[in-house]
Amino acid sequence: MNIFSYHQASDAASAITLKQAGPTAKYLGGGTNLVDLMRETVERPATLVDVTRLSSAIEQRTDGSLLIGAGVTNTALAAHGAVRSQFPLLSRAILAGASAQIRNVATVGGNILQRTRCRYFYDNAARCNKRQPNSGCDAVGGFNRYHAILGASESCVATHPSDMCVALVALDAAVHLEGPSGTRLLPLRALHRLPGATPEIETELHPDDLITAIEIPALPFARRSAYRKVRDRASYAFALISVAAALEINGAGYVTDVRLALGGVAHKPWRALKAEARLQGQKANAESFAAAAKAELADAIGLRDNRFKIELAKRTIVAVLEELKGENA
Repeated sequence: MNIFSYHQASDAASAITLKQAGPTAKYLGGGTNLVDLMRETVERPATLVDVTRLSSAIEQRTDGSLLIGAGVTNTALAAHGAVRSQFPLLSRAILAGASAQIRNVATVGGNILQRTRCRYFYDNAARCNKRQPNSGCDAVGGFNRYHAILGASESCVATHPSDMCVALVALDAAVHLEGPSGTRLLPLRALHRLPGATPEIETELHPDDLITAIEIPALPFARRSAYRKVRDRASYAFALISVAAALEINGAGYVTDVRLALGGVAHKPWRALKAEARLQGQKANAESFAAAAKAELADAIGLRDNRFKIELAKRTIVAVLEELKGENA
């Protein structure tokens, strides 16, 4: 069997990995999403590998940073005292992401590597370049209410489903990796790929890489942070739009630092760098917030069913920043 030609992965829960045989072998992360994909015959693993011995510890360092083992459950992470006090947007994102039963078994490593929830990816009768490269994308002309408005391509308009990842990207988190070439550290916002012409390649992981931990650097002003998820129903639904943000304002009312990330808009958790740059040094008011949101969404392209998401994203950004402005006051 060939060595893994690329690395993809799925969603949270019991930490298992999957190996598919053949000349285009894949290495997939495992969990509840993998079980779903197996049930739907989207994935047909030849081998399952148990990685439940990965660390389930959360280390709070003296400098204020956190080291989170890949085996930590979503419930444990959301409930951890340091997370709730120092990075409340992360705790809120996790609690918004799934049912309590799933959070109790879902792991940090699995959550990061979950697959898209695009209905055409799950439907073996549909054309999907992610599932079968160069077959086409039925989502482009199909029902695309939940699909991407940023960074999409003709090959794929799917979105990344994780709430937790949106918060982690806003917090400048990094992923600890181990593989045949040793250990390395990769910024989380560089881990996931935009689809381009190869949407089947979802991450920048090397063959045989394994996520062992997540590191969140110290960010004191993240104590004033928020996560807002806009969805079609009140619970257990994927985001139409989500916003993770932290905001620091000085005594004169000007923005001195900001972190902003979006979910439900792209093939990867979307760090809103244009909006952040636009806000730096600006008066913290509705006009500045709206201008920053407009700058970030300037390149957004809506499909038939999801054009409303562009305006919804702008309004949600402004609403979250206004909320944090109040907390700063």
